[in-house]
Amino acid sequence: MATIHHEHHKHENIGWLRASVLGANDGILSTASLLTGVAAGQADHHQILLAGVAGLIAGALSMAAGEYVSVSSQADTQRAALETEKRELAKNPHSELRELAGIYEQRGLEPALAEQVAGQLMAHDALGAHARDELGLTEMAAARPIQAALASAAAFATGAIVPLAAAAFTPPVWILPGIFGSAIILLALLGALAAWAGGAAPGIGALRVTFWGAISMLVTTGVGTLVGHVGL
Repeated sequence: MATIHHEHHKHENIGWLRASVLGANDGILSTASLLTGVAAGQADHHQILLAGVAGLIAGALSMAAGEYVSVSSQADTQRAALETEKRELAKNPHSELRELAGIYEQRGLEPALAEQVAGQLMAHDALGAHARDELGLTEMAAARPIQAALASAAAFATGAIVPLAAAAFTPPVWILPGIFGSAIILLALLGALAAWAGGAAPGIGALRVTFWGAISMLVTTGVGTLVGHVGL
């Protein structure tokens, strides 16, 4: 009697987690850095908000386009590999059987058992068995361009809203620390959450993201201050 597999592993989150974390992190950091740079350059409140809104829209669309192109290329590669494997199975099934059995032997099965397992799996779904065990293609790793693009755009926009809201509702005299502080807090939470969801230490994830986030905002603030004083 077949048993039902109930275990849930952290690596099952990697596909959606990657796009979501990268998108949100970029949304927070890109928008906050843009806003601190513009604010440090002595722009007025309206100009700061205009720059933030433009950065949110441009960043979300850029993330969506980049992710779509990247994942589409991955999907094309996967389809080409499956087509090649399909042709090989049709042309020389016995050789493909031996190839699959060899993979199982390398994983520790006795030769006779490896050939038996390979034969049964190929009888059930030959292409699926080779896709999984020879090519490393699984349902979890399948490339989904549209899903990845939408997730990246939504995550970027969600992250960008926080520093933009801080700029909108913070008094002008406190606008730089307001943007900086809100971005650092959210970056720390995001880094910790991403690390926890992936099975890593939350503290290390939070520290890594906030360190580089702070560096980025300090650099853009410095550049904005310099350019503002020079009057370019």
